Amino acid sequence: MKILLFLLSAVWLHAAEAPVTLVIHGGAGVTRADLSPEKEAACRKVLEEALQSGHKILHDGGTSLDAVQAAIILLEDSPLFNAGRGSALTSAGTVEMDASIMDGQKHAAGAAAGVTSVRNPILLARLIMERTPHVLLAGQGAEAFAREHQLQFEPAEYFITPEQQERLRKAKKAQASATPLSDLTLRMGTVGAVALDKSGHLAAGTSTGGTMNKRLGRIGDSPIIGAGTYAEDGVCAVSCTGHGESFIRSVVAYDVAAHMKYARSDVATASRRIIHEVLPKHEGKGGLIALDAAGNIATPFNTPGMFHAWIKADGAIHIAIFEE
Repeated sequence: MKILLFLLSAVWLHAAEAPVTLVIHGGAGVTRADLSPEKEAACRKVLEEALQSGHKILHDGGTSLDAVQAAIILLEDSPLFNAGRGSALTSAGTVEMDASIMDGQKHAAGAAAGVTSVRNPILLARLIMERTPHVLLAGQGAEAFAREHQLQFEPAEYFITPEQQERLRKAKKAQASATPLSDLTLRMGTVGAVALDKSGHLAAGTSTGGTMNKRLGRIGDSPIIGAGTYAEDGVCAVSCTGHGESFIRSVVAYDVAAHMKYARSDVATASRRIIHEVLPKHEGKGGLIALDAAGNIATPFNTPGMFHAWIKADGAIHIAIFEE
């Protein structure tokens, strides 16, 4: 009898497992003109590696938080995306990075803003969530906390790539001639991930170098919980990318959850409405990735393209950049 109960319990637990899912993005604003075949192939390779890293954790029974963190670390370490190494440059030619992470199970969150030499800001965001009573630390205080916990630091030249230096030169030239900067500031913006683990817990994370040629001290939506990142078990996990000021004003990440909770919208409908109807009213450009508690995903964007990819329980990898 005990054996039968054990077997029935095991079957029930297996049946109750959530459909593990990981969705990532490498930024909105990319255009076809930005991508040579070689560069596109390189970007796709990094996105695939990030998916595989996070999916292995989920497949092996790990947490959504660990999966999100693992995927974002690989994107931060790549010079191809605007986060960590390869971050966009400030008007002074320096790097100021932001990141956040949220645990949908505990409704806990951590974020770091304006850090200049922490190799992986997403690790710092998680430490802030787990080791302090705070949500957001910035600048020198955030870096001092990172040193206390022996996070890896890198010199300035590690983060600054020739490609981003050239983008800054073009941005300054455009600024001097009063040319609109929207195309320059949006390209290659932000990385993020959302995940659902076997236990049904959701998590989200976002990391960025910000906008090109930004003023020193500028902070966008990526480290702002509810604007650039949000996760709530039973509802959704969201990571945003785009014009940060617009996402802050519209509280985009939480607005997806609010539409789902109070307007009874599904994740795709809520996400599309916000990106294609709400944001344009405020001249907002960008996109988001969202994932609900049943493993349904949404990846809307109102820019020419957005690096995005996903993997579900079957292990099949899907990578897209434009409306394909």
